[in-house]
Amino acid sequence: MQTLVSEPTLLTKYRDEDTGEIIYPSSDGNRMAESTTHFQHITTLEGNLESLFANKTDVFVAGDLLWYPEEGNPFICVAPDTMIVFGRPKGHRDSYQQWNEHNIAPAVVFEILSKSNGVMEMLKKYLFYQKYGVKEYYLYDPLKEEFYGWIRKDQQFETALIEPTFQSPLLGVTFEISQGSKLQIYNPDGTQFLTFVEQTQKRKEAEEALRKAEEATQKAEEIAKSEKIKAEQAEEIAAEAQKAAAEAKEENNLLKKLLKEKGFNLEDI
Repeated sequence: MQTLVSEPTLLTKYRDEDTGEIIYPSSDGNRMAESTTHFQHITTLEGNLESLFANKTDVFVAGDLLWYPEEGNPFICVAPDTMIVFGRPKGHRDSYQQWNEHNIAPAVVFEILSKSNGVMEMLKKYLFYQKYGVKEYYLYDPLKEEFYGWIRKDQQFETALIEPTFQSPLLGVTFEISQGSKLQIYNPDGTQFLTFVEQTQKRKEAEEALRKAEEATQKAEEIAKSEKIKAEQAEEIAAEAQKAAAEAKEENNLLKKLLKEKGFNLEDI
């Protein structure tokens, strides 16, 4: 992720021996991350931003991808921990060669500070991003839990007031950090950026909640069905009792009629 300084004498090492064409390496020889914590921050950031723009076909998100801003200068490059390019299609790339991308520069870049990042290296990256058109640049130090942001105004970066919250004008995400606390990032809909493990746990919790809700609904339906059956049975019993009473009354009237015809005085009975 180191910015390479332009030196014309170095150009020969970037030429193909057979064709003479300039080679733009896909790696700068540096590791993506120096620790599991550093790696987790990068992958969480890149993964959540990919998800945020998953339905946008013209937004390209990449992590640790070499960006070459000038054609013919393979020694001028940098690999942001995460970069977002608006106006370019998704897809796999060995590197981001700006002249092959309608000369569209990454609009937003993120750097996650590691132990080996020196002041001069970070200054070079700051000047690189400022020179080559980055509109928003964010830097997070997970060890010191410090977060910085710069927004382009005209041709220069201006420091963005981050603490305690700040919303990216281009991304729409909100950064939240206060002294002595970890950085929290929220999507425009208010949901939080989560690690892969946290996302899996949330999904499992949601699935479990859905399962319990479905079970409760099924149980309620079964109870309602049972109560309906009981009500229907009660109606049937009542109807049968009413019918029996009517039949008994009819038989009683018929008996009285027969007795009367036989000359019995019903009042004496």
